[in-house]
Amino acid sequence: MDDFNETSQERLKVNPFLSIWLHPKQTTRYMIEEKSIGFALLLLSIGYIGVTLSDLIDKISVIDFSPWLILLFCVIASPISGIIGTAFVALIAWLFGKLFKGTGTYSHLFKGLSLTAIPSIVLIPFYLIWLFTSPESLMDPNFAGPYPWVFWIAILLSIVVAIWNLIITVGIVAEAHQITNWRAFFTLYIPCIILIALIILVIVLFAVIGILAGTM
Repeated sequence: MDDFNETSQERLKVNPFLSIWLHPKQTTRYMIEEKSIGFALLLLSIGYIGVTLSDLIDKISVIDFSPWLILLFCVIASPISGIIGTAFVALIAWLFGKLFKGTGTYSHLFKGLSLTAIPSIVLIPFYLIWLFTSPESLMDPNFAGPYPWVFWIAILLSIVVAIWNLIITVGIVAEAHQITNWRAFFTLYIPCIILIALIILVIVLFAVIGILAGTM
């Protein structure tokens, strides 16, 4: 619990862009106590450019557009998707965290979870290179030609960032709510299990209705 005993002077030394990778709890405490919502929005606006660019994989519907136009769209859409997505996840983490006696506020969760955008920043240069040098291999799911060298780096980094985001998100929620990592894990993934169960239930209901309708 050393993270809870840090002085403000020690937290001022934290660089969120570097420390979030290995010290998510320390970085979250710094973010909550030293940074504003405006800084959180800035992180989301920058980091989600990497997320939006990586989402271009197999998006054949935009392959005929200029790479510059696609980039402009990504820059405009990134803050919107980042803020909405993080606001929703923060709401879920805030509500379910209360079941595990979490003490964090919605603001704490939102600011903390904005840190998950930082790892995606490393994706930006590689997806930009991929977009401008070989857009067909990026966006065409039926592409059969040789892939550019940047393909392998971009895909590997995407996997690493996705895995690392899952890990640091648990630490962020634990610190924001002042709960253990295990409670933070269940705070995040119980809603996922419930959502999956609801989706399966809806699919089964529609299938049953379809079968009954076909026999009538």
